[in-house]
Amino acid sequence: MTVQCDTLIEAGWCLPVDRDNSVLKDHAIAIQDGRLIDLLPVAEARQKYDPGALIRRESHVVLPGFVNVHCHAAMTLFRGFGDDLPLESWLRDRIWPAEGRWVSAEMVRDGTRHAIAEMLRGGVTCFSDQYFFPEIVADTAADMAIRAVVATPVIDFETAWAKNGAECLSKAADLVHDAYADHPLITTAFAPHSTDVVSDETFQALRVLADQLDRGIQIHLHETSVEVDNALRSTGMRPFERLNKLGLVNASLLAVHGVHLSPEEHAAMAEKNVSLAHCPRSNQKLASGVAPIAEIKAAGVNVGLGTDGAASNNVLDMLGELRSAALLAKATTLDAEAMDARQTLRMATLDGARALGLDDETGSLAVGKWADIACIDLDRLHSQPVYDPASQVVYTCEREQVTDVWVAGRHVLDQGRLTGCDEAGIIRRSREWQARIAGSNSIPDT
Repeated sequence: MTVQCDTLIEAGWCLPVDRDNSVLKDHAIAIQDGRLIDLLPVAEARQKYDPGALIRRESHVVLPGFVNVHCHAAMTLFRGFGDDLPLESWLRDRIWPAEGRWVSAEMVRDGTRHAIAEMLRGGVTCFSDQYFFPEIVADTAADMAIRAVVATPVIDFETAWAKNGAECLSKAADLVHDAYADHPLITTAFAPHSTDVVSDETFQALRVLADQLDRGIQIHLHETSVEVDNALRSTGMRPFERLNKLGLVNASLLAVHGVHLSPEEHAAMAEKNVSLAHCPRSNQKLASGVAPIAEIKAAGVNVGLGTDGAASNNVLDMLGELRSAALLAKATTLDAEAMDARQTLRMATLDGARALGLDDETGSLAVGKWADIACIDLDRLHSQPVYDPASQVVYTCEREQVTDVWVAGRHVLDQGRLTGCDEAGIIRRSREWQARIAGSNSIPDT
């Protein structure tokens, strides 16, 4: 007697990202009520299950959907606006003036929709976002059926979203307690932007609130040498040292970038279970440097992979980040084994989920977890022949090879077609925003 299931996916290869780094040939995934209920050989699955939907992808590899641990989704509308500038000039001369003029609930909704559509096309099933109007980010992510960690900004000066740090914290607490408190796709966190725009008093209030609400904290940390030098001049402490003194260095902290952390700080992060968000291509483009990820991982720090925003990357392409992360680790250590394909793939899936506190629910293909799945076609000239599908994913695959994506069992990308949004309408709105922003007299000409 066969067993009913909602969906059965048959694939040429399966990379579950398990403890043994298994590569499963001709396997099937059974999904019921949004969760993975079985992973077994195709021949057995055909005997055991009677699916509502049967998906056959014989030339494809299925794997956990990518977890993008750091993004500013709405900044997709600033893609290409401030290129070829160092971080400080990019922020001061281009991004902050543009944000001061244009950031609004409408802008955040349109920019976030564009980013989510782009990420889904590239196999991302979960992203962590830091931007203004986080309630709009949450609404948009839920509407487009993608998993999201919405990190509310905390800044001690007036923005379009809040007047000061105290109001940021008040609005953040409201978001935790709203309709998304128990949402299956949306979780929340706090995102103080960086140590130079948050006072000790606000950090202390944030620490108390985060503890009370049991929420994580994400912060840009040691991204550039200038940031570290400025902190030493103004406070007499490195940013990490200051956070530690304020009691914020603990397992709830996600340090973003970490390019200029010291070996002693790597050890302290490992001891206190702090995770790191590695954004290799954004760091390269802004000339911030290269985070020594091989050394950081060797110290015992959990590392997830992120794209950063499209304003500084300029694409939300996790497959591109995978390849950059692996190759940079090899080049900077002069060690071809410094970051192998399986380590890198884990960083973009299960380790990323762990960095966001979601590894019990997503990040690997395991019975009981949400069915957050990406499917990649390996039947392309540049991805053949296939000796090792994990290596092909990391070193050969482009995001155009992602054909299907499921989030909590929902088929959100079906053979290259986004099922839950109007892609042409999203592009049209983004073009309208470009015309507004480029036509403004309040910001410098490009």
